[in-house]
This record gives sequence, structure tokens and C-alpha cells, in this order.
Amino acid sequence: MHRFLVLNGPNLNLLGVRQPEVYGHTTLSDVEAMCLAHAEKIGVSVRFEQSNHEGVLIDAIHAARGTLHGLILNAGAYTHTSVALMDAISSAEIPTIELHLSNTHAREEFRHKSYISRVAVGIICGFGARGYTLAMDAMKGHLDDLGAA
Repeated sequence: MHRFLVLNGPNLNLLGVRQPEVYGHTTLSDVEAMCLAHAEKIGVSVRFEQSNHEGVLIDAIHAARGTLHGLILNAGAYTHTSVALMDAISSAEIPTIELHLSNTHAREEFRHKSYISRVAVGIICGFGARGYTLAMDAMKGHLDDLGAA
């Protein structure tokens, strides 16, 4: 059975209340429940973590090395600033999907650059909370194609 980590970065603990016109009304707890139900449906296991601290996110990525099969990462604003997260993903050697609730390419210019995409197998953005289950399906398909256990 494939094992995934869904890792959420800064300010995502405020989903549902922070800028709902951009990020929607779904809370992070709602997203987690949706992902757990979807994991059962597609036959994978999923673990959820969130932190507003870059080092905690890096530690979670390092801990996934050799123990989990895929990482789904919504790094929030760290996407556009963190070489350290990019290096952690590269070092962990775990397939990673970059995820954003909003379409970052339709927003401010600074959001168009991603350090994470340089080391990700793909990017899902602009589909709101549904992006999480899309990412789970994409990761499962990617791992199945690789023949990963």
C-alpha cells in the first residue's frame, strides 16, 4: 500500500477564515477528512502535518525519506522563497507533488516563481481543496507507473 505525507506550510492552519475569496471556506480539518476518506477509496494511506515553521517542514520531509512513498506539499509562501525546502525534497529522494489552492500563475508576479517545482514530479494549482484529492490520485498513478510498492 502506498503511504503519503500531505504536508502544509505557513498560514494553511487558517484555511476557511483567511482570505476565503482566494482560498475558499474549506478548513484544513475539512481537507484532512476529505483526504482520509479519499485514501480509503483509492487504497492508500495518508498522514497529515502542518507547520508555520520552515525547519519543522524540513524535518518532516527528512523523516519521510525511506518510510513514505510520496509527498504532497502545499508549502504556501515558502514555495517562492525556500531553497532549503527544495534541498530537503531533493535530499529525501521522495516523489513530490507541489500543490496550491489558488492558481499562483494568475496572481501576483512574485508567486510565479517556485523553488519546489524544480524538484517536484508535477504541480496542481487552482482547484481549491479538490486539489488535494487530485494530487493523491496523481501520486498514486505516478507510483503505480513506476511499479513502486
